[in-house]
Amino acid sequence: MAGEKVDLTGAKETLLMTLYGKALESRLPNSLLQDRLADEAVKKIDYDFSRLKVDGNLGLGFAIRAKTLDVCAADFLARYPDAIVLHLGCGLDTRIFRVDPPPGVDWFDVDYPEVIELRRRLYPPRDCYHLVASSVIEPDWLTMVPRNRPAMVLAEGLTPYLAADEGPRLFARLVAHLAGGELMFDAYSRFGLKLMRLNPAIKATGSEVHWAIEDPRELERAVPKLRFIGEIPSYKPEQGARLGWSARLFIGLWKLIPAMRKVGRLLRYRF
Repeated sequence: MAGEKVDLTGAKETLLMTLYGKALESRLPNSLLQDRLADEAVKKIDYDFSRLKVDGNLGLGFAIRAKTLDVCAADFLARYPDAIVLHLGCGLDTRIFRVDPPPGVDWFDVDYPEVIELRRRLYPPRDCYHLVASSVIEPDWLTMVPRNRPAMVLAEGLTPYLAADEGPRLFARLVAHLAGGELMFDAYSRFGLKLMRLNPAIKATGSEVHWAIEDPRELERAVPKLRFIGEIPSYKPEQGARLGWSARLFIGLWKLIPAMRKVGRLLRYRF
């Protein structure tokens, strides 16, 4: 049986990098994600994943980031069982199936039309699950999102690919439309973007990264309704121990050198 053909380039193609990394991690006996759907999706897609050069360290890094976001989303939904979730630039991530939100939650996965079409072919439908075929920076898609319920807004692996002026405009539109809630995403310093450009997968896809955030409170000034809650460490000791020696060395430097700690981190805001 022929696999699902993909014709993705640039930043869109990087979703295959994160999907493959999560699938690799999910094959481990002590997997954090246990993401069976991601592994099945990789097997269904007709694509040479080897060109992305995703190794075990990178796959575990993706899994740690994803698991942290999963836990935060689940915690929010436990507090607000009538909430909505906006998953921006969802790619082929299977968060809705991993979190498995309660029936009162409306979940919106937002990405380019060709990505959403691929999701429809790979993943099953479910109640209260809405696939939104649009670039996240286009304003019209927000009209289908309820305004009067608590909202959890998640963006994983999205912000670096936005232009520096697009990110604040996107978040300003979101907080103006939504009644209130939380926003959580991974952000990178200027040095972090330089390191991303050296990533073999980024090079292979020809992707470009643009938006750096040095100080999380910069976004408060750009979007006054946002209030910075804090940042979440990328790794915990028990998780870092599972990485290879080169990745553990990087984490050691990350802990010791302040500039390294801003390379990549998860930021959380309230609005």
